Amino acid sequence: MTRRPGAALALLAATQLLLVLDTAIINVALPSIGGDLGSGSAGLSWVANAYLITFGGLLLLGGRTADLLGHRRLFISGLGLLASASAAGGLAGSPELLIAARAVQGAGAALAAAAAFALLLVLFPEGPARHRALGAFAAMGGLGGVLGTVLGGVLTSAFGWRSTFWLNVVAALVLAALAPRIAGDGKPGTDRGIDLAGALSATGGLGLIAYALVGVGTYGWTSPRTLLAAVAGAGLLAVFAAVEPRAARPLLPPAVLRRPALRRANVLSALAQMALFPMFFLVSLFLQSVIGESPLTGGLGLLPLSLVVVAVAPQTGRIVQRFGLRTTMTAGFTLLLAGMLWLGLALSADGTFASTVLAPSLVLGAALPLVMVTTNVAATAEAAPEETGLASGLINTSQQFGAVLGLAVLVAVASSHTDATAGFRAALLTGAAFAAVAVPLTLRLRLPEPVGTQPARRPDPDTASERRGVR
Repeated sequence: MTRRPGAALALLAATQLLLVLDTAIINVALPSIGGDLGSGSAGLSWVANAYLITFGGLLLLGGRTADLLGHRRLFISGLGLLASASAAGGLAGSPELLIAARAVQGAGAALAAAAAFALLLVLFPEGPARHRALGAFAAMGGLGGVLGTVLGGVLTSAFGWRSTFWLNVVAALVLAALAPRIAGDGKPGTDRGIDLAGALSATGGLGLIAYALVGVGTYGWTSPRTLLAAVAGAGLLAVFAAVEPRAARPLLPPAVLRRPALRRANVLSALAQMALFPMFFLVSLFLQSVIGESPLTGGLGLLPLSLVVVAVAPQTGRIVQRFGLRTTMTAGFTLLLAGMLWLGLALSADGTFASTVLAPSLVLGAALPLVMVTTNVAATAEAAPEETGLASGLINTSQQFGAVLGLAVLVAVASSHTDATAGFRAALLTGAAFAAVAVPLTLRLRLPEPVGTQPARRPDPDTASERRGVR
């Protein structure tokens, strides 16, 4: 256990910022990449998609590997892989090499993300301290998307698109260098065995599902490419479900999935991302394509939302302590529903940023940390110390696939309308429908007593009151 929890949290939160930033920063640079490397629009889309596929496909395996090999060790390895791949991307002379580098970047990001979240669970025991730490994670996630858009525009304009990759190299190496001193021991588990059949089938299945989803915008829902990838991915996941009960050391023990709170929290986390992640993309695109703002101004339009996230996220732990986890979660999803409805109905072709986007985006800024922190708390509350990486991998996988699925669905809805404003409105109202599904699910959440290593320890009064508020 580190003696500097504040420094450790700053390190882990900075890692979260970097990984979220990396999903956004490349989007602004894509036109410059296409002009320099001579890639068409289809090739450019895979510069972004390659990262998402490996990131989503390897999160579950990365979390379990962190439990087996040690959280800190995998954290540093993931950052090292991310830095190396970023350097390869910065030097790439062809679209093919750049796409390959982005795929390896996604692999490094998956390992670092799963290990970082697992380290947070180890360093901050269940209760107010963990809630505050998760609030910092939520704040960095909200800030990362906007900062990525802004930095992408500034760096590409001033130094060229390759500078976005070299920023990754520097940041990842600095974080990896600091980790041994402030990120705790990260001791590996005593059981070093790994379920090879489960690892291959789960990673392959998740990767193929991600491949199918991110290709929807290019190939469509009913194209042979999409359908074959989806069917093959579902088949591998069925194999995974069949082999896990028989495995001596399962990648995902069936008993874990039998926990109702864990299942519901992961579903809720996915639903939240299905609404929130596409919203960032759609709002920025609306400001540019309908209202006529520049790409940089379109990214800055999300800054007020991010500032609200940064302001509310550190207070989420206190809100949970005061009102209980389930009440806070329900309030967060209700705000998410209200914000998405307001935003969708407010859009107007002759409107302005202030009249259409600003006010509802502030409501969404308040909703984001409430739903992210509470679903993360609920998804990890039952994790034993040797399961922290697994819990991290599961919740990260739910969030990643929720984001990718939501983006595919909402972009398809927006594209199905000939009128741009009507398309954006329909897409955002579809996102509101996801939030509407989530609200009643929050009312059914029940958390059992958390798994711990010190059952005889007298419970903290604040934590005990939180549990009473959940029930």
